Amino acid sequence: MKLLLLAGTAEARTLAARLSGDPRFSVIASLAGETRRPQSLAVPVRVGGFGGAAAQEKFMSDEGIEVVVDATHPFAAEISARTQAICARRGMAYLQLLRPGWQPGAGDSWCFVDREEDVAAALPEGAAVFLATGPKRLDRFTGLAAHRVFCRRIDPAEAPFPLPRGDWVTGRPPFSVADEIALFRRLGIGALVVKDAGGATDAKLHAARALGLPVVLIRRPTPPPGDKAETVDAALDWLEPRL
Repeated sequence: MKLLLLAGTAEARTLAARLSGDPRFSVIASLAGETRRPQSLAVPVRVGGFGGAAAQEKFMSDEGIEVVVDATHPFAAEISARTQAICARRGMAYLQLLRPGWQPGAGDSWCFVDREEDVAAALPEGAAVFLATGPKRLDRFTGLAAHRVFCRRIDPAEAPFPLPRGDWVTGRPPFSVADEIALFRRLGIGALVVKDAGGATDAKLHAARALGLPVVLIRRPTPPPGDKAETVDAALDWLEPRL
């Protein structure tokens, strides 16, 4: 079976490794190419955007794709919606491998908001803010002029920080809880902002709990219709009867 794996998450890497040893599958993975040195996958990989819906559909047709597993980031709403629509139009099986969101525990001080524009109103007055949201869409974080702002990215920035009183922090995950605590202390962070991405990379949330920091979480976009799996094992179970 020819399978297109939309990758970019730890779950995608695990699924690629599991499928690579199964002769029943011929897998090609696709990465958006947003980092310069992406982590390797155990299957052939194409890198970069498709160039729109028509070009993506042509690629899928030319490659003879029979099934798609969408294991992109939970906030990659555009590519997920577009891929699901293509699959529906072509009568092709589509699965979104969507890990569960994070849940607060004892000692957490969390607040959920719907959009980046809503973050400022949820922050303590004058607190230094760590945006663990990635470098995209920073222009949507309006109302942060009174805050010192830091944002982490994987690759060095090629342009100045787009917000006043802001700086980049460069680092490649994974980070330990001790790493995050040390970083937040060094920067004098008073509040953490994250996307509700879910997954195991939650050291920053444990660090915020240890330091008593409030956390503002941006809710996920609504996923497209279609089948869902929360784990790699569940995705493999979904694939089995489609062979």
